[in-house]
Amino acid sequence: MTLTAGVDMGSTATKAVVLLDGRIAGTDARPTGSDPEQAGELALKTALDAASARIDDVERVVSTGYGRRTLGLADEAINEINANARGAVWLGSSLGRVRTIIDIGGQDSKVIALDPDGVIRDFAMNDKCAAGTGKFLEVIAQLLEVKVEDLGSLSAQSSRPAAIASTCVVFAQSEVVGLIARKVPRPDIVAGIHRAIASRVVNMARRVGVEPVVVFDGGPAKNEGLRAALEAELGLQVFVPARPQLVVALGAALVAADMVGGGGEEVG
Repeated sequence: MTLTAGVDMGSTATKAVVLLDGRIAGTDARPTGSDPEQAGELALKTALDAASARIDDVERVVSTGYGRRTLGLADEAINEINANARGAVWLGSSLGRVRTIIDIGGQDSKVIALDPDGVIRDFAMNDKCAAGTGKFLEVIAQLLEVKVEDLGSLSAQSSRPAAIASTCVVFAQSEVVGLIARKVPRPDIVAGIHRAIASRVVNMARRVGVEPVVVFDGGPAKNEGLRAALEAELGLQVFVPARPQLVVALGAALVAADMVGGGGEEVG
């Protein structure tokens, strides 16, 4: 029996995945809060509880993400680019072999280009501005007094998406305030925000090259409106895993399994 774990310690959310003989046995996701190490420990414990296991049973723990070096329980820390690629390739897609990964996180967004064998060919990351990230969506949801998880369904009601010209979150926020003052319908504002984020991310993606199949992961990938905006901007169908927020933690757990010789086979 080989038990390994991966913990993705993001700026806004922390996720953990436990693998038993290369298969997912337990997971957890929670807000990172002000203490990343505590969030990582709690996420790992909860995922282990779901797997009916204890920390002493784990052969290797690999951490990744923004706070990866703060987790004392980790045996190894790796960057999230490698973890994301490993997780996405292992999961695969119903559309075919994964070649491009778009990951929108809490405070950055990334695009990873893979070769036909699933090896990282190139990548790009935006961490200079919150525009095009999950945090940006949170700010917009607060301005519109709606829940973040409702943004996707809200944008589907739009008949005329608002034009959002600014690429900086501060100025885009001012634009949204102006749109609200002019009584522009909330669905049109949200649809316009989704288009603006998609345009920013796809421009970054084109710098590294976009090849189908494109996988969209990270917490914001659960937003159907944002997925639709990415598809429109790319002119391609985008595949979203069943639990997109766990892909990076899964990749870390798979790397841990590789280290002890128990890596799982690709499922897609």
